[in-house]
Amino acid sequence: MAALHRQSMKADIARDAIKRAAQSLFAARGIDAVPVRDILTAAGQKNGASLHYYFGSKDDLVVQLVIDGASLIDKRRNARMDALEAAGGPHTLHEVMEVLILPSTDLGREGGEGDYLRFISTFSLQNRAAFDAIVGDGWNRGYQRCLDHIRRLSPVRSEVLERRLVFLSLGLRAVMTAREAALAANPDHPFWRPAETLDDLVATLVGMVSPAE
Repeated sequence: MAALHRQSMKADIARDAIKRAAQSLFAARGIDAVPVRDILTAAGQKNGASLHYYFGSKDDLVVQLVIDGASLIDKRRNARMDALEAAGGPHTLHEVMEVLILPSTDLGREGGEGDYLRFISTFSLQNRAAFDAIVGDGWNRGYQRCLDHIRRLSPVRSEVLERRLVFLSLGLRAVMTAREAALAANPDHPFWRPAETLDDLVATLVGMVSPAE
């Protein structure tokens, strides 16, 4: 029994090392530019079949990485939205934007920002159809709930609002990806680290779905 437990722990460590190495390399270079051997070398795996043994294929590993991060963000968003709805809200666009933004911070496995947003940003630009097929309706329910509340709370005409929601989605990912990259290089980045920066981002997104004054 003890031997089986040690073997299981060793397998978990190897799987995690491969996932960490792959996500980091994919974030930096893109999926197509990263061969399996580079992933295994970065993960410290001497067995050339390790990735296939634990994940099936590189494509299967990509799917797992996307789901790992998307499910974490979705769980956080749903928890925040559940709390707001239980209290009769959300009452303001500001509250909704906080639900959109804050769950995408501190995604690193040991704290910090990690590299998940850079990974999915690169992946979705290279192959949007494949990315959307992975996420589907299963891992973005929290995001869709936010959009539903924006539609309810925003006074902007529906056809205009729908365009702005596209801009909001693209802009939010770009900003959060830039933030993640900057904080990875400098955790005390003078622009991105202060909480006021996220407050200003919330206000910016609210402005995108509010009527012009």
